Amino acid sequence: MRRHLPVSFALLLTAITLASGDDARYAPAWAGIAPKRIIQHPASDGDSLVRAVAALQPGDQLVLAAGTYRVERMWDIRVSGTAEAPIWIVAADGAAVVLTRSDDRQNVVNIGQGGAVEYLCLRGVEITGGSHGLRLGRCREVWIDRCHIHHTGQVCLSANSADTSRLFLTRNHLHHGGGHGEGMYLGANNGEFIMSESVIALNHIHDCRGSQGDGIEVKQGSWGNLIAENDIHDTQYPCITVYGTAGKPVNIIERNLCRRSDDHTMQVQGEAIVRNNVLISAKGSGFASTDHQGKTVNLQVVHNTIINAGHAFSGGSWNGREGMVLANNVIYSRDQNALHFANGREGVTITGNVIVGHGPKEGTSPGRGLGDFAGLDWDGGKHDATPAPDAPFEKADADYLAETDFSGRPRTGPVSGARVR
Repeated sequence: MRRHLPVSFALLLTAITLASGDDARYAPAWAGIAPKRIIQHPASDGDSLVRAVAALQPGDQLVLAAGTYRVERMWDIRVSGTAEAPIWIVAADGAAVVLTRSDDRQNVVNIGQGGAVEYLCLRGVEITGGSHGLRLGRCREVWIDRCHIHHTGQVCLSANSADTSRLFLTRNHLHHGGGHGEGMYLGANNGEFIMSESVIALNHIHDCRGSQGDGIEVKQGSWGNLIAENDIHDTQYPCITVYGTAGKPVNIIERNLCRRSDDHTMQVQGEAIVRNNVLISAKGSGFASTDHQGKTVNLQVVHNTIINAGHAFSGGSWNGREGMVLANNVIYSRDQNALHFANGREGVTITGNVIVGHGPKEGTSPGRGLGDFAGLDWDGGKHDATPAPDAPFEKADADYLAETDFSGRPRTGPVSGARVR
């Protein structure tokens, strides 16, 4: 019998209603509300911009003219809209709007550090320099969309200094953060601060090469989040790292393309559904799961394509744990184990997987090699995981069959892996 993990209703609804090619599916419910007043902000100095933002009222849209706005003091945006009248801060169509500062003594932009902020959208701006590029504090219903954040002194975007909920982090381009070097740092260690019921989707994150350098890191205790359709590559730590939820509704991690990590391509502690991801090339394992700030429990890894020269799948803390499922994946290792359970696999459901490599064969059938795909290589330079016409992938267990694939197309048969033909 299939085990269903607890998922928050809002995020479950989002996951069910996905439709390929429609970016609006990841937007907040208030995304289509027209502004009541549009304010054109001419090119000016940073202090003028700070004053203009501070004066915004619910329903206002501030449209920024092209220019470089340098803010040399601590800038904390504290204005809030309402569900019926959000506040919008947006770059003018086609305008290059750059927010920056001359040193890294402060973050370039903070939102909600000094008080709660909600129903606010920041869209289309470039943020560079400073310490953190953008730091979100006490934020709820805040949408960061189509922003370009890069070459910062620390993490590009963080939400780790207060509890946050219903963040929407979409279609952003993040790269070359300094310090620890994360693209996104969400929640805090040991559940000190928690992000919940948020959407992190359609972001392009790369060249995270700091002392750590995760692409997206979601910390222990954060729950009910959807991490979907992100393109993440060339990271020092995993492209995506997600801890556990401490018994709260699970996180959903789906349809992400992750490749070329100096650590593991993806690392998930537990209390998650990991499905329809394409994971290629790591110096560690393609997918890794182990205890860290919490126990590994209730983790479903289904319909992923995992390709790695070393270990492809590693479940170091899966032995004897509740709710552990490895089903309907395509898992290829060139040189080591397709499935690696360093401490055993008692009680783990393993079914419908297609493998190349060493390791246990229970619940698996053999694949042939990279010729089973339209265009993959071991180092992630090619990453089309569409099955070749004769790929031996029709092995999926119907009890764990996902309705759609990596591209949002319906599955018409029991095909293992992230993509269908």
